[in-house]
Amino acid sequence: MMTEKELDFVREALAMAQRAGAQHARATLSLSEEDLVATLDGEVDRVTHCADRSLSLALFVDGRFGSYSTNKLDPEALSGFIAKAVAATRMVAEDSCRTLPDPERCCRDAITGNELGLVDPARDTLTPAERREMALKASVFAIPLHGSPGLKTSGCAGPLPPPTAAGPSLLRSRGWLRFSDPAADSAASAKTGEVDYQIISEEGEYSDSIYETVVMDTNGLCCRHAETSFDYGVEITVESDGQKYSGYWWDASSRLSELDAAACGRQALARAVSQIGSEPAPGGRYTAVIDAEMASKVVSPLLRALSGYAIQQNNSFLMDSLGRQVFPEGLTLLDRPRIPGQTCSKYFDSEGVATVEAPVIERGVVKQYFINTYMAHKLQAAPTVEDATRPVVLPWPVAGLDRAGILRRCGSGILVTDFNGGNSNPVTGDFSYGIEGYLFENGEIVRPVSGMLMTGNFLTLWAHLLAAGDDARPCQTKLIPTLAFGEVDFSG
Repeated sequence: MMTEKELDFVREALAMAQRAGAQHARATLSLSEEDLVATLDGEVDRVTHCADRSLSLALFVDGRFGSYSTNKLDPEALSGFIAKAVAATRMVAEDSCRTLPDPERCCRDAITGNELGLVDPARDTLTPAERREMALKASVFAIPLHGSPGLKTSGCAGPLPPPTAAGPSLLRSRGWLRFSDPAADSAASAKTGEVDYQIISEEGEYSDSIYETVVMDTNGLCCRHAETSFDYGVEITVESDGQKYSGYWWDASSRLSELDAAACGRQALARAVSQIGSEPAPGGRYTAVIDAEMASKVVSPLLRALSGYAIQQNNSFLMDSLGRQVFPEGLTLLDRPRIPGQTCSKYFDSEGVATVEAPVIERGVVKQYFINTYMAHKLQAAPTVEDATRPVVLPWPVAGLDRAGILRRCGSGILVTDFNGGNSNPVTGDFSYGIEGYLFENGEIVRPVSGMLMTGNFLTLWAHLLAAGDDARPCQTKLIPTLAFGEVDFSG
């Protein structure tokens, strides 16, 4: 954890800024350390260790503002750096809207940095050999595909030879690999006929890291945050009939004991195999079910449109929406920034303003914009936090729906499991995204689809909200569940 000596260093940086002529200043010291083991086809490919220390300064000098950062943290070098930064700030135009936040709005309860329980001491005890072992054990080349707990085949045409470290194996299966854990199912269990495929490559990365930060300002602010993270991600590529298909899966947690790295390889393989034979569906209007893994793609544009910067620049399709019923009653979006034990939770934003649980959109009514201190002065509006820390879409119309339940509820349509390119217009809300996924009928997967475009307008899309699930992944920054929308345009 950050030492008292390092905290004193930040205090001295603020004092240096004031001695150099700044009326006010904010200093943010960030420390990070990461160990990574990358594997290729079941063998260690790369090992890295990274450590970083940096200081960021926001300087308020004679009605002017400048922001600076450095990783040269010895006192002598820092003194010269700050003197030059203050001199440079005096050269920019005056901006009376630049001030520190009101101390009454700032965080006062982030004292140790671990109030949310996001630091796992297990990281301090990990050895290089243990990291290597975890990375190798997570590889599908180390997991038997037959007879292993939690893994079975459906409609198997014969024994499946397990992949070996000697090289990829030819795997033959009638139907699709399925897993006893429904959350890890490949969503492609209905296809019949013999499927031959070969594992071409598997690229995995295990990493663990710790990140610490302290924010202080000349108004007396001092707040700290620390968290560990344990991550594993893997991409597997298979070949069938001369065509290559890739699948990716990942997991992350602030606690080592909650990371399920081995399941990632099985899920990535299933996602790759499930795309074999994919082709576009006929163009038209479908019910669209957006998998929880990808659902933030249709929520993030709403949050950006509610940003104070977008509002001030007239660059938002949600201009003048505050307090209005813009979305259907089924949409409630909360910011829950202080969920204990969940990665990315935090007590304060980059200004040191205290985070608080609050509705962003409640039963379709826009409840807040995200307005930092600067934008508040620009817009002559009440300030809030600068962004949503942990946005959460609440289940609707009933609790407990997962993806399978939503598919049954919707009947037929297209399940979107990946977005692969495209763009959106922040002013109009129009969008066009490439997608991959599955055609489903009567609540069941029929076949994979790819090479299609999903187009429309975000306001129109959300007006046709059919359901929001209860299956958001805790490892994600945004806790967005599976979502379903009616009357969505798809073209092949």
